[in-house]
Amino acid sequence: MPSAGHSAAPTRFAYLGPEGTFAEAALASLTRSAGCTDWVAEPQPSVGAALAAVRSGEVGAALVPLENSVEGSVPATMDGLVDGDPLVVTREVFLPVGFVLAARPGTTPADVRSVASHPHALAQCRARIAEVLPDADVVPTASTADAARRVAAGEHGAAVCAAIAAERYGLDALVADLADHPGAVTRFVLVEQPGALPAPTGADKTTVTAVIADRTGALLDLLAEFAVRGISLTRIESRPTRERLGVYSFSIDCEGHVADARVGDALAALHRLCAEVRFLGSYPRADSQPGKPVDERVGDDAFAGAQAWLTRVREGQAV
Repeated sequence: MPSAGHSAAPTRFAYLGPEGTFAEAALASLTRSAGCTDWVAEPQPSVGAALAAVRSGEVGAALVPLENSVEGSVPATMDGLVDGDPLVVTREVFLPVGFVLAARPGTTPADVRSVASHPHALAQCRARIAEVLPDADVVPTASTADAARRVAAGEHGAAVCAAIAAERYGLDALVADLADHPGAVTRFVLVEQPGALPAPTGADKTTVTAVIADRTGALLDLLAEFAVRGISLTRIESRPTRERLGVYSFSIDCEGHVADARVGDALAALHRLCAEVRFLGSYPRADSQPGKPVDERVGDDAFAGAQAWLTRVREGQAV
């Protein structure tokens, strides 16, 4: 089950809706790979609404997009995980994404006056949209499927969406393979309320956010805590805290699990150095790759040996 390690595996999930989004496809992929057949999916109008449904207990988990290989991070998810009551990531899933230009049957490109989609999708298809619909207004929507739904309702002339959304809302594909950069992948994360963490697998990621102290060298000190322990970062991004200009939080993914001595030690150091740290989970990597080899000097055995030595010193034993 996706939330292995939690006391009760969720059976009710929220996702960025409406029906026909990439998030719905990613959720189906995740539950299928886990062999879960008894589950309910509830579409939500926004990432914030999906996360709120988890915080309220309305659902057990939410699947939301975190980053895209072409357009980078999804601000609504990054900010939503930092604001409000704590949540943790328990799984991730990678989903290849492709787009079609969809319209009501009988529509031609010359008929289209406005094209709608999620901002990330519009950005990934910017050049092709300008080529095919040079005079159309571009309208952002909450999701790609919401754009398809609005086109079906006659609110817009065309939508940039998944082929499954076009089919679900009775639209025809005017252009297939619309993306400027084919082969894009979106990373989705499964988010739950805090509980027992997924057990270490040997191929894990840990995610935290940290607000660094307002002093010279603070970011370098943060990075050094990972470097001296041989921990590789797989992602680091800054976001404004919205407190005042120049104060940022850093969203960080690193290799390893908080149960690993070196990772736990690094997070404890961040808690000591940073103005604020929020732990956002340790979970299996979607690609199942174990990451870079761990130097024996920073492995769990080395930490245990060092702690045993220090204990003997404190007890006055000859060492």
